[in-house]
Amino acid sequence: MTTKSPVNILLVDDQPSKLLTYEVILEGLGERLIKAGSGREALECLLRHDIAVMLVDVVMPELDGFELAAMVRAHPRFRNTAMIFVSALAQTVSDRLKGYEQGAVDYLPVPIMPELLRAKVRVFADLYRKTRQLELFNAELERRVAERTSELARANAELEERVENRTRERENALAQVYKMQKLESLGQLTGGVAHDFNNLLTTMLINLELLSKRHSDDPTSRRLMESAFQSATRGADLVRRMLAFARRQELIPEIFDVGKLIAGMADMLKTSLAPNIRLELQLGSIPFFIRADPGQLELAILNLALNAKDAMPRGGELAIELRPDRPNMEAADRSPGADEGVGIIVRDTGDGMDEATLSRAAEPFFTTKDVGKGTGLGLSMVHGLVSQSNGQIRISSQPGRGTTVELHFALAEPEEPAEPTPETQAASGVETSKTILVVDDDALVAESVSKMLASLGHDTYVANSGARALELVRDRAEIELVLTDQAMPEMTGFELAASIHEIKPSLPVVLGTGCAAASDKNERRLPRLSKPYRETDLRRLIASIVSAPGRKTADRPLAFDLPGSARRRGVGDAAERSRQEKR
Repeated sequence: MTTKSPVNILLVDDQPSKLLTYEVILEGLGERLIKAGSGREALECLLRHDIAVMLVDVVMPELDGFELAAMVRAHPRFRNTAMIFVSALAQTVSDRLKGYEQGAVDYLPVPIMPELLRAKVRVFADLYRKTRQLELFNAELERRVAERTSELARANAELEERVENRTRERENALAQVYKMQKLESLGQLTGGVAHDFNNLLTTMLINLELLSKRHSDDPTSRRLMESAFQSATRGADLVRRMLAFARRQELIPEIFDVGKLIAGMADMLKTSLAPNIRLELQLGSIPFFIRADPGQLELAILNLALNAKDAMPRGGELAIELRPDRPNMEAADRSPGADEGVGIIVRDTGDGMDEATLSRAAEPFFTTKDVGKGTGLGLSMVHGLVSQSNGQIRISSQPGRGTTVELHFALAEPEEPAEPTPETQAASGVETSKTILVVDDDALVAESVSKMLASLGHDTYVANSGARALELVRDRAEIELVLTDQAMPEMTGFELAASIHEIKPSLPVVLGTGCAAASDKNERRLPRLSKPYRETDLRRLIASIVSAPGRKTADRPLAFDLPGSARRRGVGDAAERSRQEKR
């Protein structure tokens, strides 16, 4: 179902003249109108068609509108179908309450105002269309993941068969190479799929937030939108797990006391575990500061705790210990400065794993849980996080003796918190209208972000390419901030930022991306906005990037150390590099 495809509107009334009136009023909406002359015919139409909105007369022979609504709501398939009651009788408060109790989203008196009826039907038709579109996107995501997983499984089987034909020594060497290649290929594939769905989820979340502002007073609309938000959030969570495995998730590293972070998780961990599992924290009194993404580390520890819970159905103990140095790491695993580190040891007394299961434990989509109870991405996500944070991981397990997972990180020097200046204090809480240029090669994303910014009171320009963005920056002196996608054809977001810097060095540029693909030191210094993002993310971004009125836009412009050849290359060579990055 595309964004503009028509949906079915069911008109229910025992008087043909009123059905004709509704048809004339609603025909301009471009939807499919289906007419039913009785409650019985309406039920038959519901079983034959997917109905977005029902317009139901209250007073009808055989089945009146209330009785029809009760039968419709009793069927699981039609539980969320929007129903608007129409009545020519005098309405009392009890009539309206009865209508809403039967599941009506609105109650209209006769004579009907055509503009009012069209507006209400249009709202619920659009909401139905968006909800169905979100369901289709989620189904497509699951289908594509399953399809790619099946292809890789077949390829793995063929490769494993060729490797069993070699000697044991060569087999070990080739298996290691094969495993690395397999994970790299799957990581690239997963990152590509996640990039596409990050754009879809960004569009859906922004449009759902815009709809929620318009229809927040209607309980049924609010429930439907909350359901859609939950589905989109689950999709975003799955994408984050995929990116974590692919080691392309957007991390926001900070220096923090890891013991304090784990202690703050105690209540959440106890709630997540079964009552017959005892949690023991052995954190000591010495602070250990590391540099990592605290939110992602919390998620990794929670994933390990949930895995331990599943491994202890009869109860047991989960211990989380902080240990200085790296006493348990093999010599081959040690890196320079390894002794100046800290280990997070997560140990359970569960069923444990045999060697075959342990060897595959970190493989993406591999799980020993029942269908529907696990994605198989939890442990691979932990691997991805630790690798991106320059740490190391080790897993040991024996059947009947539990599992131990060790996460090792280098120590970092704690940073003193910066004192707020009078200027930043004056700017905090101040929200003024800005002129913002939105750049994204995906037209749906660009349009949605522009509408969200407009709803926050900002003026916007939209460009679907780097070349068009540069034209606007040259011609529109009022532009105060540029929000650009990173992975674009012909010119990446970072290359666009470098070109903008040559034109207007003080103009702030923010990269919007769902992947941590930054490798250049200057690219890492640019402000970034992780996809999919919401209204609160945009508010926080604008507050932190754009200074208060009367202050310079940028005190210290970002210097781009690009070689001369890169400046002369122009758009053509940038396109090839962008294509390589998207692969």
